[in-house]
Amino acid sequence: MNDSTLVQLGLLIPLLALVGIQLTARHANLREAVSIIAGTALFAVVASMYGPVIEGKEIAVHWLDVLPGMALAFRIEPLGLLFALVASFLWIVTTLYAIGYMRGHGEENQTRFFSLFALSIASVMGIAFAENLFTLFVFYELLTLCTYPLVTHAGTDKARRGGRVYLSVLLGTSIGFFLLAIIATWLLAGTLSFKPGGVFAPGTSAALLSVLLVLYVFGVGKAAIMPFHRWLPAAMVAPTPVSALLHAVAVVKAGVFVLLKVCLMIFGLETLRSIPATEWLLYLAGVSILLASIIALRQQNLKKRLAYSTVSQLGYITLGALLATSAGATGSALHIVMHAFGKITLFFCAGAILVAAHKTEIGELRGIGRQMPVTMTAFLVASLCIIGIPPTGGTWSKWYLMLGTFEAQQWILMALLMASSLLSIAYLLPIPLRAFFGGNSANGFDSEPSLLAEQGEAVAIREAPLPSLIALGITAIGCIYLLLYPDVFYLLIKAGI
Repeated sequence: MNDSTLVQLGLLIPLLALVGIQLTARHANLREAVSIIAGTALFAVVASMYGPVIEGKEIAVHWLDVLPGMALAFRIEPLGLLFALVASFLWIVTTLYAIGYMRGHGEENQTRFFSLFALSIASVMGIAFAENLFTLFVFYELLTLCTYPLVTHAGTDKARRGGRVYLSVLLGTSIGFFLLAIIATWLLAGTLSFKPGGVFAPGTSAALLSVLLVLYVFGVGKAAIMPFHRWLPAAMVAPTPVSALLHAVAVVKAGVFVLLKVCLMIFGLETLRSIPATEWLLYLAGVSILLASIIALRQQNLKKRLAYSTVSQLGYITLGALLATSAGATGSALHIVMHAFGKITLFFCAGAILVAAHKTEIGELRGIGRQMPVTMTAFLVASLCIIGIPPTGGTWSKWYLMLGTFEAQQWILMALLMASSLLSIAYLLPIPLRAFFGGNSANGFDSEPSLLAEQGEAVAIREAPLPSLIALGITAIGCIYLLLYPDVFYLLIKAGI
């Protein structure tokens, strides 16, 4: 099998899964087996491209020319492969989790859910493999459209309102800013193809490039930079597996991946450093990090707290890209991976708590660690990953981001990152600590287990369904594994910067 065939398979496997899911709709076990098998096959295909990409081999596929210089084409480069590896692996795990959650929670329209999930992964592969901005934009918009029905899955008025915010912000920013930036890039550079070091000729007006950079930063609404972040908390009306898809597997990761790729392969680090707008966009990202952390601290609904935490953590990735240093870009790319594993684990735990204990508010979780020890241990590990401290992989990405601020001599931003890390300790760590060491909440769990706990007797274990528990265990172990063995991603990042 040649390398170009692998690219085609990477794009087609999720679409074949969509067909298989529809054909097996009446047989739940077969339907879900199709998703698991497709996810495993996709990950195997993506992983098989790792060696050739590290060796610098060109892997490309050309589908069709739309206009002169504007083609639907794909090329595998290191950062795109990194994104595809994370997304394809987490598709397997999220599918496993969703089997337990969707059945345990009695969700309707499960075939539609798994079908749209497969289509979303197809869109992600298109974004990851895109050779140029035109191809990327096509799949970027497709990702928005196919995740919208997932956000509104419940069909309630609240879900539809959240879906409207989701769609209006993402389509509004992409059409109003992102598309305009792509057209301007074509006119200025004469190409839309990604190129290491950037595509703009020396002497291109710094003022024009500043405007262009602003359009890209605000146009990639999936990166959730303030003030275009409202869609993310609004989308929390979706089922927890969808929240995992939005925060870790596809949507927000597509946003920050696009921004990082634009910074590295449309502008280039040297050009980025010379643009006047870079400085104030850096501080905008910094403000977004700090404000979102403060808002997260005030949220009592668990999923909303995690949503604002995501807004803050995406700011880290944006800031790292805009620092225009090698360490900053490395930290930004690493944080895509580390945040994916940490945040998906946190959402898995939130969903497990909902299914097993029917709790959604943080104040209701005191003492729940006695009944859900596996879930809350995973929550603790994932919290440490998001904070960025051992024994988790988040340590590496936060370290490189701090090093990036040092290289750029951005002392205020360094202090801001430190302050945000302290805030993340404040809004994440108390949850698992009170779950294990706090007394039972005022709202309480079942009276009998609570009474037994007060008497020092055993408390009944009441975890989520086994598939969900296995999934959150895998991602929690992944958070620790990434501290010990980050090289598989680090080597890709160094090859792509």
